[in-house]
Amino acid sequence: MSTAEIHRPSAPANGAVLHTGAAHRIDSNEEAIARSRALRETLAAGAAGRDRERALPRAEVERLSREGLLAITVPRRFGGAGVRVETLVHVVALLASADPNVAQIPQSQFVYLELARQVGTDAQQELLFGEVLDGRRIANAQSEAGSKTVADIRTTLRRRPQGDFVLDGEKFYCTGSLLAHWLTVLAKDEDGRTRVAIVPREAQGVSVIDDWSGMGQRTTASGTVKLDQVVVPEEMVIAHHRMFERPQVYGARAQLLHTAIDVGIAQGALEDALEFVRSSSRPWFEADVERASEDPLLIQRVGELAIGVRAAWALLGEAGRTIDAVEAAGVDEAGSASASIAVATAKAFADRVSVETASALFELGGTRSSANDLNLHRHWRNARTHTLHDPVRWKLQHIGRYELSGIYPPQHGQV
Repeated sequence: MSTAEIHRPSAPANGAVLHTGAAHRIDSNEEAIARSRALRETLAAGAAGRDRERALPRAEVERLSREGLLAITVPRRFGGAGVRVETLVHVVALLASADPNVAQIPQSQFVYLELARQVGTDAQQELLFGEVLDGRRIANAQSEAGSKTVADIRTTLRRRPQGDFVLDGEKFYCTGSLLAHWLTVLAKDEDGRTRVAIVPREAQGVSVIDDWSGMGQRTTASGTVKLDQVVVPEEMVIAHHRMFERPQVYGARAQLLHTAIDVGIAQGALEDALEFVRSSSRPWFEADVERASEDPLLIQRVGELAIGVRAAWALLGEAGRTIDAVEAAGVDEAGSASASIAVATAKAFADRVSVETASALFELGGTRSSANDLNLHRHWRNARTHTLHDPVRWKLQHIGRYELSGIYPPQHGQV
């Protein structure tokens, strides 16, 4: 069976149907940023309510698909914009500043499109790039619960005598899976090598369960995916293990997307804090001022937070430019290491800034800002939940070894 014969999936259950050809095609880096900026106000307007009710952002994600923002990394030779990494993470951070749940949903789509670009076959590239250009969505089925470590993958992909494969396993925290048309499932073959199976969301044997119950990032559509004897044609399997048989920046790209979400959370929290101070905060009596925004101690704290957020943006951009430069020059061991260290630096800093800024919102706003009906605490819950991705303490270790002894970080894709 060729990929041309694969059944194109319809929209997921209860999701809006996006017909082939309905999505706009973004043509440049500048257009990608402009369209994401234009969407910020719309996304932000309903973010607090969606979090409060745990209402999945179906319409909002569909809007991103129609606007073409979820296909901006498709190479130009396939009809996409092929934007720079610097542009991609800027777009994600802008969206995250409005609603980090919406911004996190396509994170794995960008990651697995990159996998297809680097190690996928021509047919796989044509299929996946065409699908996302038409507005269909990809979600991951990667993480597993109950294993010894996050790197322990127990989902199996076994070859059958007919030449195809059968997929069995259970995945957790599958971000975006409830709103996806395709799932990219990380599994191991009989030789213990990692492969990615590309599976239609509604394929026989696939079940997606809406059971994510985290305190933050509550509407990322991160269900459990169960795979029971799912048949996968050979043409729909990507040799994931090949990515790590050479120097790569694939892992750095993925980590920088997470960093962009943290930067966006910090930006959104700061903006909401400033608006609350201007409109609703009362000044502390000892300040002897008319408005809270005139309190010199509060002004100083705002300055400190603003510096942190601006620095996080700067490190995000620098890391994106580093990856772009390394790829342009040709990825070697030294280039891969420099990209990973730049990303680890940005992520370690953004991790701290997002949590600190989201917490300081209440310091600036006072007791009133903690009211449940305002739901300003969603910023802290989102920051604290999302920053649990990939512990920063290990990134600091890799940075320290690199700076002190010139030791390159490992090529496992998590740096």
